[in-house]
Amino acid sequence: MWITRRRVLSLITGVALAATGLAAPAAAEPVPAGAEPRPAIFIHGSAGSAMQFRTQAKRLASNGYPIDVIEAHEYDSPNIATIITSVYADLDSRITRLLAASGADRVDLLAHSLGTFVTQGYLNSSPARAARVAHYVNLDGRPAAALPGGVPTLAIWGEGDPARTVAGATNVHFPDQSHTQTVSSEESFREIYRFLNGREPRTTSIVPQRDVRVSGRAVLFPSNAGVGEAVVELYPVSPLTGRRLTSRPARVQPVRADGSFGPLPVLPYARYEFALVRTGQATHHFYFEPFLRSDSFVRLLTSRPGEGIGALVDTSDRHTALTFQRQKEWWGDQGDELWINGRNILNGANAPRNKRVIGVFVFDDGSDGVTDLTAPLPEFFAVTFMTGMDVFIPAAQQRLGTVKIVSRQRGGGFSAMPVPNWKSSEHRVSIEINDH
Repeated sequence: MWITRRRVLSLITGVALAATGLAAPAAAEPVPAGAEPRPAIFIHGSAGSAMQFRTQAKRLASNGYPIDVIEAHEYDSPNIATIITSVYADLDSRITRLLAASGADRVDLLAHSLGTFVTQGYLNSSPARAARVAHYVNLDGRPAAALPGGVPTLAIWGEGDPARTVAGATNVHFPDQSHTQTVSSEESFREIYRFLNGREPRTTSIVPQRDVRVSGRAVLFPSNAGVGEAVVELYPVSPLTGRRLTSRPARVQPVRADGSFGPLPVLPYARYEFALVRTGQATHHFYFEPFLRSDSFVRLLTSRPGEGIGALVDTSDRHTALTFQRQKEWWGDQGDELWINGRNILNGANAPRNKRVIGVFVFDDGSDGVTDLTAPLPEFFAVTFMTGMDVFIPAAQQRLGTVKIVSRQRGGGFSAMPVPNWKSSEHRVSIEINDH
């Protein structure tokens, strides 16, 4: 009923404006109180995935969005110039499916960085495409001289040129927030929710649930292609040591052809390991902080042996290699700390604010048993949003031990994330630190 009333109101308004000879402004149309929210689709940036929007998706769900109307449109960002037409066509199909499943009149699109180039191009490519989009959120990306496709737009900008705008849009600047932080921050969420719904959110927190289910995809970084012929094993782990509490996994599930897995039931305050097992390859262990509520945006980012940036990591029986990810940049020169076995590995040389680091590779460079934090590893530092450190972390020789990991965020926030000291010759370890 609310869709009909909204359309009638829109028609009456259009007739009145036509009678006066005035054009209707591109104003944001709020969702009426009590109505189901429109589907929200996130389009990531360069080398991104659904992971950048994990926190905001759970904040939306905490404010009444059904989890199945929040999706991410993922693509092979390094090859976007050659696949843009198919990315548009796939987005057409996604919108059609979501509209049919939800009964909504239109969808809302949110894009970050390179994703704003993709989305602005999509909206400008066809009036029919733009007509199926109620709102567009442009997150720290491409400026524009007009509203993309004429769609009401919120443009959120972080640090950088304060003159950046999308003409005709609601432009909001957070000069103390970095590039990815503008996607995941509490302040950004408040602006997004208000714009999409025409009212303040009930909460900006992630509200815990009792019945929590986790799903996602195992994908090759950075193409987002699904990992084939793999199995996901889910283990409960000790919050004190990170080691498995059971010898057998709580759940075992083959990865589907597109890399998807789940949903898997978990306890909201427990910690888990996701083990990605592939024949003839090192087991890849993924550790997350507790899942307070259901999460469909989990991504197990991996690569094939000898391919990608992971191929640059030195391995041996003597040391553990770790990869960290956080959807809020680490500023090693301005308050962020990442402690491993009692040593803070971040500093102004390897994680300066202007590097916008969200991915950190930590291993014993040269397998020489020596730690050197005076400079970053150049082959990693040269990659956008990444850095690398030469840190010797002794690996288990017989029985597994523990790598003590503590993260302290600038402005407050503390996470303790111990993990086992797996041998890097046989195991890969990735750790996702919350951005809130």
